[in-house]
Amino acid sequence: MCSFTEESKKGTAPFDVESIRADFPILSATVNGRPLAYLDNGATAQKPLPVIEATDRIYREHNSNIHRGAHHLSNVVTTLYEEARERVRSYIGAADTAEIIFTSGATASINLVAATYGDMTVKKGDEVIITYMEHHADIVPWQMLCARKGARLRAVPLTPDGRLDMEAYEAMLSDRTRIVAVTQASNVLGTLPDLPRIIEAAHKAGARVSVDGCQGIVHGGVDVRALDCDFYAFSGHKLYGPTGIGVLYGKRELLEAMPPYMGGGDMVDKVTIEKTTYAQLPLKFEAGTTNYIGAIGLGEAIHYLRGIDMTAAWEHERALTRHAVESLSQVEGLTIYGPEERCSIVSFNVEGIHHMDMGMILDKMGVAVRTGTHCAQPLMAHYGVTGMVRASMAFYNTRNEIDRLREAVDRAVTMLR
Repeated sequence: MCSFTEESKKGTAPFDVESIRADFPILSATVNGRPLAYLDNGATAQKPLPVIEATDRIYREHNSNIHRGAHHLSNVVTTLYEEARERVRSYIGAADTAEIIFTSGATASINLVAATYGDMTVKKGDEVIITYMEHHADIVPWQMLCARKGARLRAVPLTPDGRLDMEAYEAMLSDRTRIVAVTQASNVLGTLPDLPRIIEAAHKAGARVSVDGCQGIVHGGVDVRALDCDFYAFSGHKLYGPTGIGVLYGKRELLEAMPPYMGGGDMVDKVTIEKTTYAQLPLKFEAGTTNYIGAIGLGEAIHYLRGIDMTAAWEHERALTRHAVESLSQVEGLTIYGPEERCSIVSFNVEGIHHMDMGMILDKMGVAVRTGTHCAQPLMAHYGVTGMVRASMAFYNTRNEIDRLREAVDRAVTMLR
């Protein structure tokens, strides 16, 4: 039986990018006859061997549905599932495992909050505040909520350098504000909003704050109690874990007051034809057979990260980002979007070259980037573009890969101009 009961301590091993890369099998792949330079980590991160092996081991040796099982395999997997929940709790600094809800991803987590807490608190004439840099998953659920309730959705504008206009934000807050939804780090600009200031101001106005932590938890981490956010959502596949698994953190008193999001097995206490009573947290929000394999894999990813000096890893990412910005800035006609201080995301366009054409040439050179709107169409409209090229780095990327990105951009400019 594999067990997650022993945690390695954060920072116990020195950061060494080459040894880290050896843990990720896909990084040795070739694309179009060239070594892969994977710079699409903002979309999904690659998986280390311990995660791959843990999920494979469950399928091979222990697979069984969790909870309520009367046999050995079910008990084994249930234990691993709940140990994974404890790993998540510890990693994000939550007070109690009851505050950790497993979902299918950040999108499901945000929709859960909008459809439960939002429905019970937002009334006609109330307001929900988002920002112009939000991912669609942090826009559309709030639009749907406001449409249902007759509320108003407001968006915080950006400053010319790609930051949130904090004066405009604070002026928006009023006694009608019920929810503020904001990203911890923009998936397009890399912008890092001043969350402590945002949350403090929202709470003074009587509003609750939901944070999209998909990029932020990967590139800097989080302590939800220190941050004092009310809800926090992230996806496992961006945190080096499996796809199809996500987390919603919520303050216990809020989760207890919220109605269930879905009905079915595992979220019930007692069911009669006339009435159903619900299970205690966190199961109240985990209807049906959850992605227990994904949750266990996410727990293994967190265990893996605990063995890395993440302070050094994040500094490595920042150095790569600075190098990318400095190098790409030298390309004639190239525009980089966003502020100087950013997480490891660099989005750009080259004058006269379509972002999709750029992406295809880069792929021919073995460099994987993302092109398009990045699920942020309002942000694209703000900049007056149809899309951008996005390079997003992880701690396993190297300076040489950034140099190859620049080389590939130069080749694309020569070919397409």
